[in-house]
Amino acid sequence: MADMLRAGLLGVGMMGRHHARVLRELDGVDLVAIADPGGDPHGVAGELPILPDIDALIAADIDIAVVAVPTAFHEAAALRLADAGVHTLVEKPIADTVEAGQRMVDAFEAAGLVGAVGHIERFNPALQELRRRLAAGELGEVFQVATRRQGPFPSRIADVGVAKDLASHDVDLTAWVVQSGYETVFAQTAHKSGREHEDMIAVTGRLDNGVVVNHLVNWLSPMKERVTTVTGELGALVADTSTGDLTFYANGTIPLEWESVTVFRGVSEGDMIRYAFPKREPLRVELENFRDAVLGHETDVVTMRQGLRTLAVVESMLDSARRGEVVTL
Repeated sequence: MADMLRAGLLGVGMMGRHHARVLRELDGVDLVAIADPGGDPHGVAGELPILPDIDALIAADIDIAVVAVPTAFHEAAALRLADAGVHTLVEKPIADTVEAGQRMVDAFEAAGLVGAVGHIERFNPALQELRRRLAAGELGEVFQVATRRQGPFPSRIADVGVAKDLASHDVDLTAWVVQSGYETVFAQTAHKSGREHEDMIAVTGRLDNGVVVNHLVNWLSPMKERVTTVTGELGALVADTSTGDLTFYANGTIPLEWESVTVFRGVSEGDMIRYAFPKREPLRVELENFRDAVLGHETDVVTMRQGLRTLAVVESMLDSARRGEVVTL
């Protein structure tokens, strides 16, 4: 393989334009081709011509590709790239159905190629610091992970609902920070905006290691919220991925002397610490991990198989909402 990885980008919409910027700045990577049948609405191509389709992108002799087109087109593009021997990162979710995602996993594994999924929250500095501290035992036993991901409806999303577009972030990051898969889920959805797909989902469940999880996700809130709270025996860690902040709320160690408060035999409020740590752009860290995986280094890139497991959990959530029952994975 050449010293510089020749990169191709399929799709320069709202997410693809950021991929174009970061790929141009990434050490060891040369963005040589961009394809989008819809043209270049954000003017990010620069001197590169906008190619018409995936075949023209492959013909540019690329080593790696990023696929940032609507979810319904992920499978067809990924299978063409796998057949051409191109290492590929597709934006989340991996595909619109588990069956399509499985075909993608099979194709890349059979070809011995790196196949990755763009679950960018895993590379948020707040969540990376959160996982590091959990692994170091700073919360002791973990009891619960609760996430809130709410905000106004993004008009660019038309082919999937809020579960696959947003809740997939929470499923991936939850399983990653505590290193455990999902055992059961129960979900309820709502359709309030008149669209085909759900715009609100509330989920409760349990991981294989016994941790209780809750996810509140919607496109109906006037304020944007991206919060993950992990509660354990020594306190709680709260990650705000909008700002990249991580705050620790310790269980109190000072005896309570106020009689009306001491009736509750739970924890008390202790110190609160907001940690300081480097905050690098998550997309840059994600693409660095993808690049390094292609170069044969051990990284924490989200593999297509991991992305498929996340999609399977989300599909189980939607199935639970349709049936009104707990689903065991």
